Amino acid sequence: MTLQTVAHDAADNKIRVMVVDDSAVVRGFISRILQSEPRIEIVASGHNGKMAVPLAERNRPDVILLDIEMPELDGLSALPLIRAASPQTKIIMSSTLTQKNAEISLQALALGATDYIAKPTAHEIGRAEEYHRELLEKILGLGTQAIHERPFVQTPKPAAIRSSGLYPGTVVALRRAAKLRPRAVVIGSSTGGPPALTKLFETLPTTIDVPILIAQHMPATFTAVLAQHIGKAAMRPCAEAKDGEPIEAGHIYIAPGDWHLELAGNGDRPKAHLTQAPPENYCRPSVNPLFRSAAKMYGANLLGVMLTGMGCDGLDGSRDLAAAGAPLIAQDEPTSVVWGMPGAVATAGLCTAVSPLGDISRLIGTVFSEGRT
Repeated sequence: MTLQTVAHDAADNKIRVMVVDDSAVVRGFISRILQSEPRIEIVASGHNGKMAVPLAERNRPDVILLDIEMPELDGLSALPLIRAASPQTKIIMSSTLTQKNAEISLQALALGATDYIAKPTAHEIGRAEEYHRELLEKILGLGTQAIHERPFVQTPKPAAIRSSGLYPGTVVALRRAAKLRPRAVVIGSSTGGPPALTKLFETLPTTIDVPILIAQHMPATFTAVLAQHIGKAAMRPCAEAKDGEPIEAGHIYIAPGDWHLELAGNGDRPKAHLTQAPPENYCRPSVNPLFRSAAKMYGANLLGVMLTGMGCDGLDGSRDLAAAGAPLIAQDEPTSVVWGMPGAVATAGLCTAVSPLGDISRLIGTVFSEGRT
């Protein structure tokens, strides 16, 4: 196997990408997708983790697409070595949809990987339009952020955004909400979400005894594994929601991959409703259906939380929360992996608080302690 490296010019603002996968077919497929985007330059490629470490140190790519299952040195074992060799690089773990790989992907995120993507199998490559779109979206989003963080880039980074420059110079204005005790909590998250959710639930006060519902952008299989991790961190029941099941106090429900999660019934006897309605913002699950249905059911007796994530999914649903008078807490920019989703709701003036991740569980407790029943 030959290695391919391309020298880069420090003044060039193309997104430099390295592809690491043991399959030549998959590497070729990914390379064709990336070459279709003029803002992306492939600077190196390799077929195992052992090869990836010196390539990363030599080329300092903005983004690495790193396969999990490889000979000699797998992706999870190579991850800390690559991070040490090229600390600024954003690493996207790439794996097929199996429970084992879902578990490894979540471990990788905890070890410092930036994101993950479920790659198509060899026989699915011919019909992988969704993968094409998602891959380019992730690399363009994370790569643009990485360019702003390059030490040799002289152009100052906009103060109000660290990802794609969507909100430069914007001043965040907070709104007030009615001080009512929430009857449910809804959470939206995407890129960087799994570690953020784990950290949030590790410190969430045990006095929060209402149902908590989560829409995290993840494929099927991954959400079941995420539920197990969150349940351990929260020390309370957590599982993928099932269509028609009663929503119980003190339980955590996660929207299953490829399904929207909504609330149905009434505020006294809510039920989970799963639907495969068209994706919103290219996402299913999307944050919007969850936030919309919860705002309709609980009104001001609801608390919304928007964590790190790329894009602006959840913005429309957050407007419904704000219109109902419900409080909404957004994760701040410095502690977000990508300040897309929380930045969108914050700069739209929909939040009652914008806070570092480490303070959000305390703020949730404050909303409950100060809320009137």
